[in-house]
Amino acid sequence: MVRPAPSAILELLKPITWFAPMWAFGCGVASAGVAADRWSVAVVGVLLAGPLVCATSQAVNDWFDRHVDAINEPHRPIPSGRMPGRWGLYVALGWTALSLAVATYLGTWGFAAAVVGLALAWAYSAPPLRLKRNGWWGNAAVALCYEGLPWFTGAAIMAAALPDWRVLLLAALYSAGAHGIMTLNDFKSIEGDSRMGIGSLPVRLGAAAAGRVACVFMALPQAAVAALLVAWERPAHAGAVALALLVQLVLMRRLLKDPRGLAPWYNATGVSLYVAGMLVSAFALRSLAGSAP
Repeated sequence: MVRPAPSAILELLKPITWFAPMWAFGCGVASAGVAADRWSVAVVGVLLAGPLVCATSQAVNDWFDRHVDAINEPHRPIPSGRMPGRWGLYVALGWTALSLAVATYLGTWGFAAAVVGLALAWAYSAPPLRLKRNGWWGNAAVALCYEGLPWFTGAAIMAAALPDWRVLLLAALYSAGAHGIMTLNDFKSIEGDSRMGIGSLPVRLGAAAAGRVACVFMALPQAAVAALLVAWERPAHAGAVALALLVQLVLMRRLLKDPRGLAPWYNATGVSLYVAGMLVSAFALRSLAGSAP
């Protein structure tokens, strides 16, 4: 049997995508604080969020998207032939099993979150659900897995309990905002998605309308976070989030002139400000720990 090179397997797992869930997990840890005896759990959680669960989702997606990728990105490991036969599927299954095994170290909350994340990863790409065929549902699933679920997991395993309701609320808001980020990522695949019947928002709405929808999804949750932080008497944190949002609004004006062409540029600029605001919000939540709900 012909085996793929280790470099092809690593490329299939897409390390560049691991940052978002690892960052969100770190925000969850920061929002709860790390006890001296919980550092090992935090480190395992970061590894689970990125190199395991997120990497699994990438392998699953590339296997079930191999025909689309042959049009959009034929250089990827599977359509290029560097990942021969059914090896893409074998890697996806193996990484799923490995993720579940590692998740047992994180206790009930961590294991349950891993199960949910992996289930969504398969539901997003694999038949019969294949949520990515509908950009509204597919982007929601990915946004939850990339932002809200890792944030919740980080906070839950640190506390070994259900996190404070404010943690859950901010994690949900940043997940909603990530829906827009996922829309930006779909611009690069418009041609193949159109030909293969995948209804991403750029395909369903057109590039201009999808760009506007993405901006609304990204901006409104951040405005809500800033307002909540003011209500929770954390004006400095609220001001930092609001300032990051204000700069993003300026960048969005340029983005909307050519959403398809400028999506990668906005991912490197505006999205960086978005995730910075997440960490600021996490520290605000940490400072609220122990206060009356």
